This record gives sequence, C-alpha cells and structure tokens, in this order.
Amino acid sequence: MIEEFVKGGADMMPEVTQDNLYLLLPGKITAVVKMISSHWNVPYLKALSMFYQSKTYRNLEHEASKWWHLGPVALFEEFNTERKNGAKI
Repeated sequence: MIEEFVKGGADMMPEVTQDNLYLLLPGKITAVVKMISSHWNVPYLKALSMFYQSKTYRNLEHEASKWWHLGPVALFEEFNTERKNGAKI
C-alpha cells in the first residue's frame, strides 16, 4: 500500500475540499496563534479569539480562497496587515 502511494506521487494525494479542509487547519491555526500571542503580547486564548474574529481566518476557513496553501508565517503577516489597516478585533 505504501509503495503504491509513493509510486503514485501527487496523483495519490486526496483533493482538498470544504468537507475535508478542517484536517489541515489545526496545525496552521496553532502556529499562527502562538505568533500572535507573542507578537501582540496577549494570552493565548485572547490571541485565538483575535484570530478567529479576523478576515484572515474567514478566508482560511473557505477552501475556495486557497488560503490553506499559505504557511503560518504568511497567515500571520496577513493578520498583522489586517490589524495595521485598522481592523478592530
């Protein structure tokens, strides 16, 4: 089975859909929230709330936006740009 996966390469990778996107998000969200907490000097739960209320998160949670392709640093930069442009969170 593993050999088939390795031979198949990208052809064997499952398609990311809105129904399975949730599998990719926890690791990204955790990393972004840690960065927010550190950068903005707020407790982790406050940082989590800030991120969940952001436009950055709203884009990330929709498969069609393809923001799930972005890494945690890029998502953090988007969040900071949003904050600097006056988003009230």
